[in-house]
Amino acid sequence: MLGAGCATVPDTSFLSRPARLQKAKFENAWGPISARTSAAIVAELKRQTGDIDILDRQIAIEQAIVGEPLVLGNKATLLQDGPASYEARLALIRQAKRTINVEAYIIRDDEIGKMFADALLERRAAGVQVNVIYDSMGSLLTSKDFFERWRQGGIQMLEFNPLNPLATRKRWSINHRDHRKLLIVDGRTVILGGMNIDNVYATSSGGGSSMGSGRSGGKSGGENGGGWRDTDIQIEGPVVADFQKLFLQTWEKQKGPPLREADYVITVPPQGKEMVRAIGSTPDEPFSKSYLAFISAITNAQKEVYITNAYFVPDVQLVDALLGAAARGVDVRLILPSATDSRSAAFAAHSHYATLLEGGVRIYERGGALLHAKTAVIDSVWSCVGSSNLDWRSAVDNDEVNAVILGREFAQRMVAAYAFDQAKSDEIMLEAWKNRPLRDRMMEWFFRLFARLM
Repeated sequence: MLGAGCATVPDTSFLSRPARLQKAKFENAWGPISARTSAAIVAELKRQTGDIDILDRQIAIEQAIVGEPLVLGNKATLLQDGPASYEARLALIRQAKRTINVEAYIIRDDEIGKMFADALLERRAAGVQVNVIYDSMGSLLTSKDFFERWRQGGIQMLEFNPLNPLATRKRWSINHRDHRKLLIVDGRTVILGGMNIDNVYATSSGGGSSMGSGRSGGKSGGENGGGWRDTDIQIEGPVVADFQKLFLQTWEKQKGPPLREADYVITVPPQGKEMVRAIGSTPDEPFSKSYLAFISAITNAQKEVYITNAYFVPDVQLVDALLGAAARGVDVRLILPSATDSRSAAFAAHSHYATLLEGGVRIYERGGALLHAKTAVIDSVWSCVGSSNLDWRSAVDNDEVNAVILGREFAQRMVAAYAFDQAKSDEIMLEAWKNRPLRDRMMEWFFRLFARLM
């Protein structure tokens, strides 16, 4: 699929320049809180984590980029691999009393897809309003009859940017895709991350639990039958309103039947102590908020940058940010796939390895599973879980959604998950990498020429 020739990633040079930034602001369930209380929150974070720039500068830059303050009073639960995420999602759906919103890049008409269809149709029959957005390209192989059953059951279905120009209700845009994965139930709980609704996630990457038969649904599974390694996050609390607004904005832009915001965006009292920011990005806006927030976090890192990502096809600014952090003495580590469902993206990623390794970045390749996660943890205080890959499509062409969580307790869980994946990975060593076959070097050079299209 051809890329938009004029599209480009935003300039991030301002992130490393001195600037007069507004003080960090926070909200709770009842709206903005005072400047004095906001300052006290930052002071407490500093007491716990040390006087690092990420607590002042990163919050302020990210706030300026996204336009929304951090939201207090949330409970965040890490969901590793498909069985854990699917069980949590289905449990939420079955408990729904008022509304369910689903947004996904891929919905397959396989065993997992049918489990979700049955659960959603049961709730719709019980009077729950159910709205679903699915991407036309991502769900291209799913039969129309499968989705028609949902419609016949009373579920409102919206195909994002249909590939058929005659089916669209807005300006036709084949390259603009919806890569978000969201489940929002009753306006109180959201699950988001990297997982689609697809049998490839049915088996745990650790070789443990599985759902259904675990058949691959047409894609290759992880190497050695280890399943797909992915990560979602479940969040309960006031910040769910921000994710709900992102869903409603997409629904409105795609010309879906009118949905009243008052029916979906509600005030949720505090459910925990996590500070969370919802970051949605879309090509409809001048720049990618997700991309800039990610670059700003790396630019302001002081101790560690631990990144796990499925598709690493970086632009020069991301490479420079990683090298700049390593040059400052930051421990920069990347966990990338060993097995992959995109050989072209893998070769494009490999073309950057030598430069990064020479600059002090440590690179690991995850074995035993097909890595699909998109997570990061920085300085043991800033964490991100979402749908964004580190490639051009996520930065320029796709709607993406990420959750940024600020705090040491959740970051410790992220670091533990990272250590688990690193233990199952092989480190790429510079001298050995320099001796890779000439054929591989040629393939890397070739596919790097087409990085913008991946």
